Amino acid sequence: MIVRSRILAFGYRAVAALVIVVGIARISGLWTATPTWSSFLYYTVLSNVLCLAWIALSAVVTVRDAQRDGWTGVSTPSARWAAAVMEAITVTMLIYLFVLAPALFTQPGSYQPFTLTDNLVHIVTPMLVIIDWLLFVPKGRLRAHDPLLWALIPYAYLVFAFSYSALGGRFAGGTTAPYPFMDVAKNGVGGVAVWIAGLTVALVAVGYLFVGADRLLARVVTAPRESRDRRPTTDPARGC
Repeated sequence: MIVRSRILAFGYRAVAALVIVVGIARISGLWTATPTWSSFLYYTVLSNVLCLAWIALSAVVTVRDAQRDGWTGVSTPSARWAAAVMEAITVTMLIYLFVLAPALFTQPGSYQPFTLTDNLVHIVTPMLVIIDWLLFVPKGRLRAHDPLLWALIPYAYLVFAFSYSALGGRFAGGTTAPYPFMDVAKNGVGGVAVWIAGLTVALVAVGYLFVGADRLLARVVTAPRESRDRRPTTDPARGC
């Protein structure tokens, strides 16, 4: 289902942007006297920042299109980029739910997963972006190779994180890796490579699920229109 209302799209995107800002501010302490700037070294926060920028841009484009074409219709800077951002933040949610959170429950320490802040940046933001894509982004524009291109976003982060660590940079707590599965000292090069390979397969598979959903939704939206287009304009029974 595509909601062809720019009023609803703008309202949703404005609220979503505000919620994402709250999540980023809470996890980085931006509202405190001593923000934790090292939070911005993590994929979680960077992917939330990417979503914030995208949702804000989408809201601006929605208003621009409304002023030009009216408040009925759909608006997005790019349907393909909308899916790319959705994939990037879905990675955040899936890794948190299936890799990081289970490990945190079994590790010693006082940190507890599924706090309000964790939920905002790992679950709420991804769901807001996915819902935006479902409701307000045109369908049928994704290409078969797009999931392979979307993988470049998390891979760019891997290049950054490993380079930063190799140059002497340290993450929170003085660690050399932002996430446990990226810790070469603990897992070895082979172990890290296996983790990355497995996550890549999962991420590309999810990407193709999105492509499949895009094509299915495109057919669902197109079918009623084609049915209306083929409807006779006269009543054959009346002969006029």
